[in-house]
Amino acid sequence: MEDKRYAVLIDADNISSKYIGSILDEMTKYGVVTYKRIYGDWTSTQAGKWKKELMENSITPIQQFRNTVGKNATDSTLIIDAMDILYTDSVDGFCIVSSDGDFTRLASRLRESGMDVIGMGENKTPRSFRAACSVFTDLELLLDQEDTAKTISSEKKKKKAENVLPQSTIENAIIEIITENDNKGRETGLGEIGSRLQKKYSDFDVRNYGYSSLSTFIEEIRGFDLKKTNSTVTVELKEDKDMKKRLMKYVEEQVRAEGDEGIELGLLGQKLYSEYPQFNAKEFGYATFAKFVLGIRALSIETSENNRVKVYLKDQTEKQEKPAKPQKTGKTGKGRRTKKAQEEE
Repeated sequence: MEDKRYAVLIDADNISSKYIGSILDEMTKYGVVTYKRIYGDWTSTQAGKWKKELMENSITPIQQFRNTVGKNATDSTLIIDAMDILYTDSVDGFCIVSSDGDFTRLASRLRESGMDVIGMGENKTPRSFRAACSVFTDLELLLDQEDTAKTISSEKKKKKAENVLPQSTIENAIIEIITENDNKGRETGLGEIGSRLQKKYSDFDVRNYGYSSLSTFIEEIRGFDLKKTNSTVTVELKEDKDMKKRLMKYVEEQVRAEGDEGIELGLLGQKLYSEYPQFNAKEFGYATFAKFVLGIRALSIETSENNRVKVYLKDQTEKQEKPAKPQKTGKTGKGRRTKKAQEEE
C-alpha cells in the first residue's frame, strides 16, 4: 500500500520558525509530503529568521505583501492555493499549520471533498479550527520538554489549560465506548479506544496530559483495567462492588432522613458528589444519576405537579397510594352475631 500524499501549507504570520523541523517530522507519521509551501510577507524584517529554516527543509516561500496594516494578508493566498491543489487531484490530504481560526471553513471544505486535514497550531488556536480538522496537534507538544519549559511563559500555560479537553471528558468518553461494547457482548481493544477518541475529539493527544502512550494514560485513570493477552490489549471497567454498595447505602440514607417529604433529585446528587467527588454513574453501568438512583430497590422517583423531581422511599409512596381497607359495617357484624346466637339457641 502506497503512502498517502500531503500538501503542507504554513501560515508564517501565525507560526514561529522554531516549529518547522518538528512539523515535518510529525508529518512522517501520516505519509509523504509532496507540497511544502509557506505564506508571508518576506520583505518584512521579521522574515529574516525564516531564511535558514526554509533552505534546510526545502520549503517554498510564497510572497504576499501587507496591503493593509494590521490585516493578515496570507490567509486568502493560502486558501486559493489549497483549492488549486485540491482540484489537481494530486494529494490525499492537507496539513494546515496556523493558529488562526479563519481557516476553519477551509478545513471543513477540504474534508467535504474527502481529504484528510491535519491541523497544527499553538495552544491558543480556537476550538472551531481544531474541530474542523481530522486531527489537530498542539505544536508545543512537538518540542522537547526541555525546550518547551524555556519558551512557554506562564501566561501561555494558562491558555493551554483553557484549550485542552478536560481529562474527565476523555474518561467519560472511554466509559461510553466500553459500556457500548459490553452491551453488545464485545471486548474493547486499546486501539479502538484511541481511534474513536481521535474521531470524536480531533485535538485529543495524551501528551497534553503528560503521557507518551495511551496505555499508560488509561492505566493511571481510576476505574479502568488493562488486560494483555499475547499481543492484544483490552480495556475494561474496574468493578468495585464495595464502593457501589457504599454509594447506594449513602443515597438511601439521605432519602430516608427526609421522611415522607422526600428529597429533590438535584439536591440528592449534590450531596453525593460532595461526599464522593469522584463519583461517576457511568462507571457502574448507568447512563445518568437518575438511573443510578432507580437501581436502588428501596427508592423511587416521582415528578410532582409543579414539575419538581423528587426521590422517595418506595414503602412511603406505596402507603400514600394504597387505598384504605373497607370498614365492616355494624349491620353485617350484628347480623352475624344474631345468626350465631340463633344457632346457639
